[in-house]
Amino acid sequence: MSRLEDAIDAGRFVLTAELLTVNGGGLAAVHERFEPFEELVDAVNATDNTAAHAHASPLAVAVALQQLGMEPVMQLVCRDRNRLALQAELAGAGLLGIENICCLTGDDVTAGDEPEARRVFDLDAIQLLVTANAMRGGHYLSGRKIDPAPRLFLGAVENPAAPPVDYRAERALKKVRAGARFLQLQVGFEREPLERFMREAVASGLASQAAILPSVCLVRSPSALRFIDEKVPGISVPADVIERCESAADPEAECFELACELADHARSLSGVRGLHLISFRKEAGIARLCERLGIPTRRERELRGHSPRVAV
Repeated sequence: MSRLEDAIDAGRFVLTAELLTVNGGGLAAVHERFEPFEELVDAVNATDNTAAHAHASPLAVAVALQQLGMEPVMQLVCRDRNRLALQAELAGAGLLGIENICCLTGDDVTAGDEPEARRVFDLDAIQLLVTANAMRGGHYLSGRKIDPAPRLFLGAVENPAAPPVDYRAERALKKVRAGARFLQLQVGFEREPLERFMREAVASGLASQAAILPSVCLVRSPSALRFIDEKVPGISVPADVIERCESAADPEAECFELACELADHARSLSGVRGLHLISFRKEAGIARLCERLGIPTRRERELRGHSPRVAV
C-alpha cells in the first residue's frame, strides 16, 4: 500500500505538492525541488508535460523521486499518447512499484510553446481511469491478462470553477466511479466556487468516496498573479485580488498572506481531506505556509492521527 493510500484510508490530513518541472540535472535537480518541504508532504506530483510544454517524462521523474525516498504521484495525460502508450506507462509504473497515478485529459497543445504538435486524445481522463482500473484488476483494455496485476492507487483532477459549474461535482463523481480514490482540484482564487463544489460533493456522497484535495498556489508577486490569470488555462484571478497585492506595502508578503487565507479557508470546508500545494518559488514557501497554519510534519500526522479538521 502506498503512503498516500494509507494516509487517506486512515482518515489523516493529506498533504501533496507539485514538483517544479525538471528538464535535466539528474537526481540532485529533483531533490533540490522538494527538499524544502520533504518532511511535510505525503507525496509529490511528477507532472506530465504540464500546460503542454515538454519536460522530463513523469515516469522518469517518479522513479527519481522514489529513489530519493519521496513518494511520487505520477501524472498521466491523454493529450500526448494513444491507449497503447498509456497502458505501457501504467504497466511500467506498476513494474517499478510506483502506485499513485493521477489521470488527466490534458490541456490542448495551443496552451504550450509547440502549438503545431499533433493532438492524440485517444482516451479522456474518465476512460483512462477505466483502463487503469482494469489493469489494476489484472487485464489490459483488450482483455489480455496481466499477471501479476500492477498495484495502482488512482486519482484525478477537477476544476470547481469551470463551466458548466453545476456539472463539476457530477463529473467528478463519474471519475470516482471509474476508479479515482483522490481528487486534486484546480487552483482557485475565489472562495465561492470551491464552497459550492464541496457542498455538492458532500450532498452527492462524492466526498465520502474520494479524498478531495483543493489546490493552493503560492506566488511571489502580483505580476505572477496576472500571468496566471492571462496565460494559464482554466484559472482566473479576480481583479480585486491582484489589486490588493499590487497596492500592499509589501506585495510579496501580501501574496503569501493570500495563499495562507485560501489554504485555511479550503481546509475549513466540510468534506475536504487535505491540500495540494503548488509553489513556483524556489524556496521554502510551502514549509512556511504549513508552519503558519500549524500543519504538522508527515511523521507527526502519522503518529497523532492528525485529522483534516483542526483548530490552530
